Amino acid sequence: MPSVEGLPARRAALQMLDAVLRRGRTLDSAAQGARDLKPADQALAVAITGEVLRRMPDLDALIDSATRQRLPDDSKARMVLRAALAQKVGLGTPEHALVATALPLVDGGPRRLVHGVLGTLLRRGVPPMDSPRLPEAVEQRWGKAWGGDAVASARRLIAKRPPLDLSFIDDAAAKAFAERMGGRSLATNHVRLQNAGAVSELSGFAQGGWWVQDLAASLPARMIPANAGDVLDLCAAPGGKTTYIAQLMQNRGRLVAEDLNRIRLELLRENCVRLGVTCAEYTCNSSIAIPELTAPADRVLVDVPCSNTGVMRRRVDVRWRIRPEEIVRLRSTQLELLNDGALQTKSGGALIYSTCSLEPEENSGVVNEFLASRPEFTLEKERELLPFSDGVDGAYVARLRRRRCP
Repeated sequence: MPSVEGLPARRAALQMLDAVLRRGRTLDSAAQGARDLKPADQALAVAITGEVLRRMPDLDALIDSATRQRLPDDSKARMVLRAALAQKVGLGTPEHALVATALPLVDGGPRRLVHGVLGTLLRRGVPPMDSPRLPEAVEQRWGKAWGGDAVASARRLIAKRPPLDLSFIDDAAAKAFAERMGGRSLATNHVRLQNAGAVSELSGFAQGGWWVQDLAASLPARMIPANAGDVLDLCAAPGGKTTYIAQLMQNRGRLVAEDLNRIRLELLRENCVRLGVTCAEYTCNSSIAIPELTAPADRVLVDVPCSNTGVMRRRVDVRWRIRPEEIVRLRSTQLELLNDGALQTKSGGALIYSTCSLEPEENSGVVNEFLASRPEFTLEKERELLPFSDGVDGAYVARLRRRRCP
């Protein structure tokens, strides 16, 4: 077969889909397999994969409507058809390009079947899929927790590519940037951009005046006052919350950033250097046990590993990887980390627990279980952000106060 423009990107997209759906890898991890492609081809492969993952139940229903016998879920024919139709719906790819790049992907296989199904569906007209279904388990879980209207809203949100949120060191600089770039601010030190393009090409990136952070992700740091004293940030990498805390502290006091992953911790350090953070110390442990401070901290932030279901619109692979049993496993780790953080919180100090999850079991469920066994702590403030109603990533944060010793 002669070479077809854009074919390497489509092949890479199929490999990414296999890695996510069959091997349970994250999309970011799967994309590493395409790093030898030209940047434009790699970006296209990730975009195609993302559009498939956003709309897969609806894409499958469309495919099934045009076949006599249902194709196996992991068959190459189904994967190729998903990718072709996703390009039509999500990327606006011309139909002739869909056919030209789909058929070479099934050379030696069911080429006639793919050609026939794709031709039939294109002649019928492919619907927009602006409100695609979620995996059945997700819809049932969220329907029980939030109701049918929330599920419908989540469907609409997840079909769209999310905006880019930036956190700034200085609020005046944020307002000036928003005016210059056509963005808008939803809070102090915040700017939201639509269709921003490459982050590294944006004004001010190299100078370190801002960093990428959804407004919801800054909420835990916003619960730490500027005069916080010593702060311990557990599970700190890649550092968005750490850098925000440092700016609130105006680089005064002691900020200890800890993470189990040495590579992620090094990324955190690089981000802090770029943003001019000078008050932070960094420590990496090989176990969950947190570092011993010379004295308990005034504020301890426990931003725990979670299901990430609150960021499903950004991490489109999550809905296909997270199972109910994984949420149960994560809950155990979350409670352990919260108890470890409590040991490092001084008398009268605050322990802040946060997730980017929408699952009550990982949020209020963990906090309530913790409080039931730790009478020396009280719930001072609790906040939950929902993409369905707040227009930001999903997040949960609770500030717990340790009673002063008599």
